[in-house]
Amino acid sequence: MTGGQPSNLNSETDDHLTYGKAGVDRKVVRKAQNAIGDIISATHKFPSPSNAKVLSGFGHYAGLMRIGRSTIAIHTDGVGTKVMVAQMVGRFDTVGIDCVAMNANDIICVGARPIGFIDYIALRTPNEALVREIAKGLVAGARQAAVAIVGGETAILPDLISGDENTFDLAGMIIGSVGGKPVMGDKVRAGDIVLGIESSGLHSNGYTLARKVLLSKYSVDDTAQHLVQTVGEELLTPTRIYVKPVVEALKTVQIHGLAHITGGAFAKLARLNGGVDYYLDDLPEPYGIFKQIQIDGKISIKEMYRTFNMGIGFCIIVPKESIDGISRIFAKHRVRCTKIGRIEKGRGRVIAKLAGRNEVLS
Repeated sequence: MTGGQPSNLNSETDDHLTYGKAGVDRKVVRKAQNAIGDIISATHKFPSPSNAKVLSGFGHYAGLMRIGRSTIAIHTDGVGTKVMVAQMVGRFDTVGIDCVAMNANDIICVGARPIGFIDYIALRTPNEALVREIAKGLVAGARQAAVAIVGGETAILPDLISGDENTFDLAGMIIGSVGGKPVMGDKVRAGDIVLGIESSGLHSNGYTLARKVLLSKYSVDDTAQHLVQTVGEELLTPTRIYVKPVVEALKTVQIHGLAHITGGAFAKLARLNGGVDYYLDDLPEPYGIFKQIQIDGKISIKEMYRTFNMGIGFCIIVPKESIDGISRIFAKHRVRCTKIGRIEKGRGRVIAKLAGRNEVLS
């Protein structure tokens, strides 16, 4: 690999804020996730129909089941603490887009096409106006993801949810259909190219750190040097939904791996294939809200790329001959697609070239 051994860049001293110091320890989260995976694996033999079989139940972007001759993908996710920003701003018609996006963008990572979605809204008190606004966002997201909302649940939990009448939580579950073979990342090989698809901003991850930095210095109505909107508007920018171009690409172009850049940021690439290294040598420089967070929080550049998408919301790993085809599809959908790295022989490391030095992110 070029660039020599990874070196420490902007090491995190006591005055540098990190995701862990903000309250989210990645190692603890990963350990808990692994424990859950070990426990639930015993259920994979439970399906009673003889024609139902679990193909992949943990560790990827979605679970896969074979039912007869069909393969379905299932996934669930929520909006996280972004809902707290919605409550502060008093705007609730966009977080539904985020809820659909977090589910739909994950399920396409296994090569599935979303077909059905259900939502779960937990409220402190009954609030028809709030639910209507959330539903507007859900419908807008469903339209972008070309998925049907086929049901949901509204729970009133006054003893569990504290706050005012606009306090809520939002999550969803999605089911998808895999038309051909699932895309699991096992075909990713040295020589492949990593393409990065632009994000619309923070999306819906890292908000514990983002809120701690920005909302300790600014109000939601304030502006800041590197922001083009108010702090509240920047934080509420909906997550970009990648379903339509990715589904089109899956039908026409050879693809080896797909990754939604969410919690854990670029380290997510490592879950695709542990037998290679992901060398990201052309990531975008911090800009806009990412630059504002880095400056105000005194956050090291490595920590930024381990926590936020930094302008790349989705990655597609392809052989070189597929680059032009992918680029044409995303250009047609008016979404920027650029080469950000390559695959090399290795052992599952995600290595980014940041400020001229190599940093291991995974």
